[in-house]
Amino acid sequence: MMGDESLQIFVGSEGDNLPLMEMGTCRLEAFHQWDCVLVADLQTQENQWQRQKQQQFLEKLESKGFHFKMIKDQKKVFFGIRADSGIFDLYRTLLMKPEDPGPRSKLNNMNSIPATTRTERAWMCEEQGFKGRGPLGYHGAILILSFLGFRIRIVSFVVNSKMKPGDTFEDLVKHGVFETMFPLHEGEKDLKKKWARWRNMFRKQPIDDIRNYFGEKVALYFAWLGWYTYMLVPAAVVGLIIFLSGFALFDSSQISKEICQAEDIFMCPLGDNSRRYQRLSELCTFAKLTHLFDNDGTVLFAIFMALWATVFLEIWKRQRARVVLHWDLYGWDEEEEEMALELINYPDCKLRTHHHSYLSSTIILILSLLMVLLGTVICFMIGMAHVLVVYRVLAAALFSSLLEQQVTTVVVVTGAVVHYVIIVIMTKVNKYVALKLCNFEDPRTFSERESKFTVKFFILQFFAHFSSLIYIAFILGRINGHPGKSTRLAGLWKLEECHLSGCMMDLFIQMAIIMGLKQTLSNCVEYLRPLLVHKWRLMRAYKHGHESKDPELEEWQRNYRMNPVNTFSLFDEFMEMMIQYGFTTIFVAAFPLAPLLALFSNLVEIRLDAIKMVRLQRRLVPRKAKDIGTWLQVLETIGVLAVIANGMVIAFTSEFIPRVVYKYRYGPCGQNRNFTEDCLKGYVNHSLSVFYTKDLQDHSRMEGQENVTVCRYRDYRNDQGYNFSEQFWFILAIRLAFVILFEHVALCIKLIAAWFVPDVPQSVKNKVLEEKYRILREKMCFNSRSTDV
Repeated sequence: MMGDESLQIFVGSEGDNLPLMEMGTCRLEAFHQWDCVLVADLQTQENQWQRQKQQQFLEKLESKGFHFKMIKDQKKVFFGIRADSGIFDLYRTLLMKPEDPGPRSKLNNMNSIPATTRTERAWMCEEQGFKGRGPLGYHGAILILSFLGFRIRIVSFVVNSKMKPGDTFEDLVKHGVFETMFPLHEGEKDLKKKWARWRNMFRKQPIDDIRNYFGEKVALYFAWLGWYTYMLVPAAVVGLIIFLSGFALFDSSQISKEICQAEDIFMCPLGDNSRRYQRLSELCTFAKLTHLFDNDGTVLFAIFMALWATVFLEIWKRQRARVVLHWDLYGWDEEEEEMALELINYPDCKLRTHHHSYLSSTIILILSLLMVLLGTVICFMIGMAHVLVVYRVLAAALFSSLLEQQVTTVVVVTGAVVHYVIIVIMTKVNKYVALKLCNFEDPRTFSERESKFTVKFFILQFFAHFSSLIYIAFILGRINGHPGKSTRLAGLWKLEECHLSGCMMDLFIQMAIIMGLKQTLSNCVEYLRPLLVHKWRLMRAYKHGHESKDPELEEWQRNYRMNPVNTFSLFDEFMEMMIQYGFTTIFVAAFPLAPLLALFSNLVEIRLDAIKMVRLQRRLVPRKAKDIGTWLQVLETIGVLAVIANGMVIAFTSEFIPRVVYKYRYGPCGQNRNFTEDCLKGYVNHSLSVFYTKDLQDHSRMEGQENVTVCRYRDYRNDQGYNFSEQFWFILAIRLAFVILFEHVALCIKLIAAWFVPDVPQSVKNKVLEEKYRILREKMCFNSRSTDV
């Protein structure tokens, strides 16, 4: 029985049918007085309209069974809000199933709570009434801990709901009537000690403790993040092996040898300001470095990552099923809980039923497609790509006169930095656009709204983060024409080309810089900003002497000076991890070190988020959940996109297909089966087209031009007319065939792995089955006793 004044825990003798006996009482007020705190500026007490609005709002809460207490300091007014037990009794009544186990079973379920979860509430409760009575005192206190999170969730829903049409707490905040609302941090010392410390980076997370304090939604995020980090270990090891295997062939690669020995081959100039023909041998170092990540092992690693992504998701589904069963949420329904909360807040509320109209759905679909695809996504993608293209073209023109030797590398590096800045800006724009689109659809429930917003925001973020990679992988260097007839931007600036060692080098550098910046700068900002803001607020309070001698007001002030949280606080953490997961899987063929960087980043991210939530931010409102929601579909979509993107990178960006074609068709092994030397002998000369320098407009201004009659460039074109050669079309056909074959093989492997690994473990299915059987047996026994009577 849960009351407003105390919490009473009952227990019966094991195996008997005697009435439940009271074993002890732990007074709730000893450690919990207020469910949440409202804050307003002191000046609102002098404004008649704002003060009247405050009183109306508080009176409305009071009519719903809430109590409040007002305390003022020098600048703020604090209102402690507490709800009567009747609200929570009604909640339990509405959601209690006819087959739900009785109080004895509910109490027995407390045995599933880990014995390591000793919060200070447990100690306080033991001292107050449970001390010396065995494990019941501790488990009773843990039950209280979960119950307090349950209270906060209900109170927060009621406070944030409409009191009358057009008058919500959010509206009052906009009009300056209130400043904010937050639940209090209470009982977090145990989490600070065991979880929110840098020294605990390699320790197992206390997921049950997190759930008891922050609710299931936050706990599932950390459970998923921990499992994702654990699964990154094999991916990081394999990626590192693939990368390091290139060192074994660092000096023995036939292609690298030919490039390093090509003293008599001159490359055509890339930029308009180039004044000399560069020897191919000058690219020796870059050729060796490119071989580190553009080798035959890349294909195997891409297939491995496709399998890894599938296994990771399938095993996570199994982990989630175990956790949800452990938390007794297997049959919980989010929609039913939202309806119950609506009824608690407003008993006469009308049910918002599901509506489907083909006409309205078609109109909404067309408008959404026009706004998302035509109005936003494509514009953002093309716009950002144009910004990057324009920047890279202009930067190439600028740096070519200053850094003639390394102009391409400088442009790639600075372009990656520019793209990172664009990502930071577009994240805020994308969130605003996604919210507007979501408001336009007017979702029926909060969970539906969250799901729709997740999909829209992720689509926008995906294009914002991956637009430059798509440009480099599949567009850069393919629309440039050829020497003597180059495609120009606005008829003035020559379009940028890939590095002379290949586009894989550009893609590798772009991914390395963007991932490096996101993992380092983002984590630093994510940690230092709330830390510095919190320190500044504390210093400001001490400087102006705002400290109170009232312990209750002091606790409220301590929570108020923490960093505020909002609806997007946990959402932003999920989005950050989804984008990182995309970098880890999509284009991983060009950057096999991505899983390793993600592993190091996640080890920091887990503790960083823990420290933020427990030490630097106000307490998040606990929310129930039995899965990670739409994010699971996002992960599955990324897995499919990764197969497609990696197949296209191997086919069109890397030199894998041209090497294979040369090896078995145009090379010495293709012409002579008894050839005993390396089958790639002569590949470099075969892969470079010939251009006569007399056809070059600026040939006379080139240094040493009298000694150079022919220069070479990366393409498959004829010597006369410079049209695409037969080799170009044959290699293109093989590339298309490889993409189709690779995607079908990889997707088949994914489907087989998904079928082979069941989503729900047999042990979980059996436990659910046993519980259903037990309930049916109890009903039969009850019916038999009733018949006998």
